[in-house]
Amino acid sequence: LKGLGEFAYVNRLDLCELIDFEVNTDGPSVAGEMLRDGSAGWSQPVDLPGRALVAMGGGKDSLVCLQMLRDAGVEVQPVCVGGSTLIGETVKAAGLPLIRIRRVLAPELMEMNADGAWNGHVPVTAINSAILLCASLLYGYRYVVFANESSANEATLKDEQGREINHQYSKSLAFEQAFRSVIQQRVSPDVEYFSLLRPFSETAITRRFSRLTDFHTVFSSCNRNFHQDGSRIEGRWCQNCPKCRFAALALAPFMSTQQLVAIQGADLLDQEDQLQGFKALCGLGEHKPFECVGSIAESRAAIKCLAANPDWQDKCVVKLLSAYPDVRQAGELELEPDFESEHCIPATIMAKLNAV
Repeated sequence: LKGLGEFAYVNRLDLCELIDFEVNTDGPSVAGEMLRDGSAGWSQPVDLPGRALVAMGGGKDSLVCLQMLRDAGVEVQPVCVGGSTLIGETVKAAGLPLIRIRRVLAPELMEMNADGAWNGHVPVTAINSAILLCASLLYGYRYVVFANESSANEATLKDEQGREINHQYSKSLAFEQAFRSVIQQRVSPDVEYFSLLRPFSETAITRRFSRLTDFHTVFSSCNRNFHQDGSRIEGRWCQNCPKCRFAALALAPFMSTQQLVAIQGADLLDQEDQLQGFKALCGLGEHKPFECVGSIAESRAAIKCLAANPDWQDKCVVKLLSAYPDVRQAGELELEPDFESEHCIPATIMAKLNAV
């Protein structure tokens, strides 16, 4: 229901009485353990090496995650699902090999679309999480690591019934905890699935990424790069989507105008026709875009910060948005991770991070 929340909202559907999957609960229990639903558990011990499969998405978050693990001395293996050239180039810049898992869409899906089936957003991170869980068992990796940050927990909007609709549900802490529970009860207690960046805000991530200059010319956060038929843009940034706008907003506090333009190819914060898009990111009259972008509070704090920066304060988007009371009253940028907040990072990994 929550993973398909956006799909239902956009297509004006109520899925509450429609989702009823058959479940096969046959199988041996573990030491006689019964699960909460009364069925036998299938979980079994598995002897896996203490190394990490790291999900790569081609953007700043997965690169920060990868570098943090390497700096902590964890053996890492980048992995991706799909044929993205961009992801391959970012991993090449890291000097590491890439496991690429290819997928093929069933032709029946195209036929159903042609016949007018409902279409829309699906929880891709949940799908990829299940795929990487299989890969961890096949290839021998104890840790399955994603780079989902704290802002993924924020709902995009609430529907007419007051239910939260979150484009990023499968990147949220709630999904992470639920999927971990399934793994522990149904697969093995020896597989650790978690997000390394859960204690981080987006700005804490971009602050770290601003120092990883080797990746600045190869990464992109623009989703126009990722389609079944390949990239649909020239270059790495379309320069006119919520992801491009939020990347500009999150990176700008840690870069000069020249540095950011060298990355994105344009100064989005000085283009007045981008104003409505930036207003949506800041929750000023519109709900957040259905995209993987930071929280409203983070966006407002970023504008407030840039308004006090001589290098950015005269940019038209910054000047116009900084006049809004909600922006003037925004909090400060969160520049450090909050490891006291709720997360699922295993103690073995935390010990390595603390040793750095």
